[in-house]
Amino acid sequence: MHVGEGQVGYSIAYNNYKCNKCGKVFHQHSKFIIHQRIHISDMASRHEYGKAFSQSSKCSQHQKTSGGNVHNICGKVFRKSSYLNRHERIHTGEKSYKCEECGKSFRSHFVLTRHMMIHTGKKLYKCAECDKAFRSHSYLTLHIKMHTGEIPYKCAQCQKAFDRYSRLIEHQRIHTGEKPYKCEECGKSFRSHFVFTRHMMIHTGKKPYKCAECDKTFRSHSYLTLHIKMHTGEIPYKCAQCQKAFDRYSRLIEHQRIHTGEKPYKCKECGKAFFSKNGFAGHLTIHTGIKPYKCEECGKSFCSHSKLARHIKVHTREKPYVCSECGKAFAFYTELDRHMDIHTGEKLYKCEECGKAFRTHKGFAVHMTIHTREKHHKCEQCGKVFCSHSNLVRHIRVHTGEKPYECAECGKAFAFYTQRARHMNIHTGEKPYKCEKCGKAFCSHLGLTGHMRIHNEKKPYK
Repeated sequence: MHVGEGQVGYSIAYNNYKCNKCGKVFHQHSKFIIHQRIHISDMASRHEYGKAFSQSSKCSQHQKTSGGNVHNICGKVFRKSSYLNRHERIHTGEKSYKCEECGKSFRSHFVLTRHMMIHTGKKLYKCAECDKAFRSHSYLTLHIKMHTGEIPYKCAQCQKAFDRYSRLIEHQRIHTGEKPYKCEECGKSFRSHFVFTRHMMIHTGKKPYKCAECDKTFRSHSYLTLHIKMHTGEIPYKCAQCQKAFDRYSRLIEHQRIHTGEKPYKCKECGKAFFSKNGFAGHLTIHTGIKPYKCEECGKSFCSHSKLARHIKVHTREKPYVCSECGKAFAFYTELDRHMDIHTGEKLYKCEECGKAFRTHKGFAVHMTIHTREKHHKCEQCGKVFCSHSNLVRHIRVHTGEKPYECAECGKAFAFYTQRARHMNIHTGEKPYKCEKCGKAFCSHLGLTGHMRIHNEKKPYK
């Protein structure tokens, strides 16, 4: 416990400053001092600008050292009048420094200069460990923590650690349920200001970040950076357990949960747990039925913008992900990732009951229902039950006759994406599935599996 002049009192935990009056926690002592002014209105002597002191002599001393650069709204003190003027813009909302490239505005020339490096590609700060370069010293400092393994900010609730204090604050909102940033357009709320800002571009249609290779535009610089890896083929994040590599750090984190068995996203309705946030969000729509993102081409609705974006590729037929082994192209990275297992023969997911192995977690999860007999998803038409919601959705097409996947070559429609993909090989003549025994090739994995029984002398059907 510490109580000083003009202070309410605080305690230190994990190098943070906790206000004993209201319980609010601060990472920086200076920010904690500013916060105290909310509570100290009853102190004996107050400077005319708003800062409080317990003794008039201390107040006089402060007036001399501050040079009069004290803000009249929040009482914050500055060494120079230029710093005070810059701070004033926080209260007025003034952003007088505008980027000529994308039109974005900033409060200070320093932040504008740093922003301009996005457009120029200039990266002055270089990492001594791996030679990776960054636009600012703060980004370099954060990156260095990857090499040192330093993650100093720990959550008191679940002990999860973070490399940035801001990420800890955002994470804590998972426990509190707080979502302070609300979209006025659609009513959706967000835990972080960054995600909220990026979401707003869905409504405005603004995509200021352009790829120099193919002219494709993006809502954020991080999306552009990920897209560029398609052209460069860079997959820098490698799993220490199985050596599998990923283009995004978030995908590596999700993948590592396969090894640890961690499922941090749990449904309060049915108790089902998930490895990934996207999987969890998709599952919730089973209970809520809310699908706010609608396709303008066919009217189909989706629970998330990412799923809508994936669906739109059905109409545009865009396939940016190309297999380096056989040249086959895919609309989604996950499809390419799954396809690569055909070449490597890798099957990470093994059933402990019968020893059968699978390339995908989805295939493994569906297989496990054979042993557990869990089938929660029931068809209202015929009463048939299924182990997954996706299987139920596919089954419903038997009743509705819906065939959303149309062949661009001959117009033939299919109920399932896999059926159309298999059909397309008729037009392309592609036979990517090759028998290692005799060299015979097939247009589908199913065809190859059937053929392999000739060599293995397996006759499952009597």
